[in-house]
Amino acid sequence: MYRHAIFIILTLFSGVVGAQQLTFNLGWLPQGSLSGVIIAIELGYYTELGLEVDAVRGYGGSRTVNEIDQGRFALGYGDPISVALNRARGGEARLVSAINTRWPAGLCFVLENHEVEGLDDIAGFTMGGGSGSTVHNLIPVWLSLNNLPRNHLRMLRMDPAVVDVALIEGSIDLAECWRGSNRAVIQKYARDAGVSVGWLEYADYGVDMYGSGIVSSDPFIQENPDIVEKFIQATYRGYAYAIANPGRATEILLNAYSTLDPVITAQQVTETVDLIIDPAADNSNLGWFREDRMLNTMEFIDRAFNLDGEIRAEDIYTDRFVR
Repeated sequence: MYRHAIFIILTLFSGVVGAQQLTFNLGWLPQGSLSGVIIAIELGYYTELGLEVDAVRGYGGSRTVNEIDQGRFALGYGDPISVALNRARGGEARLVSAINTRWPAGLCFVLENHEVEGLDDIAGFTMGGGSGSTVHNLIPVWLSLNNLPRNHLRMLRMDPAVVDVALIEGSIDLAECWRGSNRAVIQKYARDAGVSVGWLEYADYGVDMYGSGIVSSDPFIQENPDIVEKFIQATYRGYAYAIANPGRATEILLNAYSTLDPVITAQQVTETVDLIIDPAADNSNLGWFREDRMLNTMEFIDRAFNLDGEIRAEDIYTDRFVR
């Protein structure tokens, strides 16, 4: 609790007098999946609600979530796996809204190298994954869901920086690719190399999970519910803008971050616009978590990381700010 008190004091009384100063952890480099946050900053949506928000790059979901739990950031972009593992280690991170209402990942392959129509066609393929990536835990459970043995794929631990390039070069047969994120990057690499990319979606083969969303921590939520509520309100106003104006949303991101690739960013924005809307949800508010899907999410995580039921679905999320 002490570390959170220090953070809150520094947050609330630094910078512009009367404004609540917050630093948001993007989870990784700026990209289209964070369009709502970036738009809310650039169009002044946070400022209108008395918040001054600065967005900084992150270094992966696990580190981002742990830094939020440690009080280094009030909020950030994180995934349910990282939140569940944080809780299993005694942390207090919690998802406060959904961005990817479906698991956005799949297995990408080069069409010129392989004919793939289903899981039977990838038997014996080599799949590359970052040395510390959760994919090494997820794939065996996913294969078992589809009545396939663990050795259906050969898993290779690699430097995460080279996985996407290795796929295009043919050093590996499969790589994980995420809508709203690196799938657009892989497709650009493929175009540059004169090849094309296909994929199998996890969601088409038994994975009914949430992807990343906005993460905070229980102490910050308990002590500053009004700040979290304002942040969520402005953020999803930003995403609503992207839904209505994807082209303009892309321009805003490119203006804010001049090093972004226009084609990649446009694709990421479009994919995120699709992922953020859950047509099957009873509550149409952006950011809403469905109880049934959260139960499925936690069940899958529990199996993949041998948590033995220690962490429940209700431990990792709340819908109180998007009702």
